[in-house]
Amino acid sequence: MKIQRVKIPILYQLIGRNMNTINQLYNKMIKAMNVKGLEIPIAAVKFFRKEDVIPDEVLEYNPEDITISSCQANKQAHLGDAILLTRDNIGCIAAAISFGLVDQNDDKPLMGGRVYTDIMKKQSKLDDNFMPPSPKDFTEGIVYACRESKRTDFCLFGTDDSGRFRNREIAKKAIQDMMAIQPPVMKGVFFFSKEFDEIDLIPDVITLNIRPIELTRIVQAYQYNTGKRVTGNMGAVRVVNSDLITRPYLTQKINFSSYCIGARLIAEYEPDRMGIGMPFSIFKEIVQGMEDSRTGYPFHLYPGASIK
Repeated sequence: MKIQRVKIPILYQLIGRNMNTINQLYNKMIKAMNVKGLEIPIAAVKFFRKEDVIPDEVLEYNPEDITISSCQANKQAHLGDAILLTRDNIGCIAAAISFGLVDQNDDKPLMGGRVYTDIMKKQSKLDDNFMPPSPKDFTEGIVYACRESKRTDFCLFGTDDSGRFRNREIAKKAIQDMMAIQPPVMKGVFFFSKEFDEIDLIPDVITLNIRPIELTRIVQAYQYNTGKRVTGNMGAVRVVNSDLITRPYLTQKINFSSYCIGARLIAEYEPDRMGIGMPFSIFKEIVQGMEDSRTGYPFHLYPGASIK
């Protein structure tokens, strides 16, 4: 079964305005890497808590007629879009848990169709009799161990689907290590591109869609001025929302991953790419380190660094 990616039109394009902070930093990083034509897809992520006032410039990018998964939103921001995810339009219940938009123990399904649960509904062939899983069904491992739980309606690939984990015990063990903002304190998560400059919004987290060779140079740039090592912490599911965004947000550390099933099949990330997420403060450190170490780590000489 092929999971179709939702195609979202470009919501905003740069129209000759002053360059924002993210774009300035990005251009410094790319210049220091010294490879003609090099582009690294970048997305900025800003959390809005329940007590925060969301700027009007951000509210304009709140889709009301479509649901979007976090990996789709991240990918679309890489492509130049801006998308505000809320409890009402987020397409993945697991991401809603990770981002603190819903209570992980809520036993009531979210209203309306969702990208992820619509896949379940289609393969279940239950049509209007399909009841989508609740956040608690995810937290208790029922969704991820759908075969062992005898919930074939929660499968993604038909009745032969093994599920994402062999049984609920293993699923719950894995889920315990997936970082989430709980209890829920957020009302919105804004994904935006480096071209977004209606306001100079400073993000909480930066994600990059990178080749392994670029990960090499990023780690070198980070270590140059800090001496700190970078550790990758990844799982089989919830990579973009939990591993690349929530984990850096909560730990204030870099994390990288090879993506997961949703990122690969729904958002369709390229086979030679992996993800890295970091707090905005560390992104600034990396850019500075990239400039300071450019003669010590000649990236343009690395085999495969050049863009063909």
